[in-house]
Amino acid sequence: MTAHVIGDTAVLTGRSLRHILRSPDTIITTALMPIAMMLLFVYVFGGAIDTGAGAGGGSYVSYLLPGILLITVASGIAYTAFRLFTDMSGGIIERFRSMPIARSSVLWAHVLTSLVAILASLLVVVGVALLMGFRSGAGPLAWLAVTGILVLFTLALTWVAVIPGLTARSVDGASAFSYPLIFLPFLSSAFVPTASMPGPVRWFAEHQPVTSIVNTIRALLAGQPVGADIWIALAWCAGILVVAFVVATTIYRRKVR
Repeated sequence: MTAHVIGDTAVLTGRSLRHILRSPDTIITTALMPIAMMLLFVYVFGGAIDTGAGAGGGSYVSYLLPGILLITVASGIAYTAFRLFTDMSGGIIERFRSMPIARSSVLWAHVLTSLVAILASLLVVVGVALLMGFRSGAGPLAWLAVTGILVLFTLALTWVAVIPGLTARSVDGASAFSYPLIFLPFLSSAFVPTASMPGPVRWFAEHQPVTSIVNTIRALLAGQPVGADIWIALAWCAGILVVAFVVATTIYRRKVR
């Protein structure tokens, strides 16, 4: 990015963040559904679920938390698509085009706003998990690695959210795309070990991105070796990020040229 793009992105990001601070329900509602799921699975189903002796196996809330964090991210990006769609349909983007600002700064501002809002929601979810008994023996480097993975995962899904934000024909269409992403962790190791699943479902669960990301975060929080899962997780996040970035920016250039 040039200094011009960085300066314009900072100004537009500040504009979007002020909107969120005036209406913090975006952060609260993003965290509410994952917290409700965590309460339901820990206090209703948790006693009947055998997580085995793997990482976090002694505490179901500790086993569950990585998947809940990914669901929080998937919930949060629906607002990214909604905010971008609102700016596009409301003529805000057209007004920005008449100003001497870098065109790419508009998208980057939405992405960075989404990142800040989702990280705030993740902190709320982790706080509730601590109240429910979550404890971690992870050191500062492990927590830093967990934060880095969550930031990379959030950036990847946020750029995915930019695509429906630019192309949807209605606000419902812009927001509804995130539903499959929210439920993807249910077909992974987020709630139960994949070994307990039937053949085809188990194959899908073990080869989709959520499982490697969940396993990596779970091992880091438990202070255990992450093995090859961390490289698979990083490859998935980086791959999704690059593809979504290229597609989103191509669509955006065609719309604003």
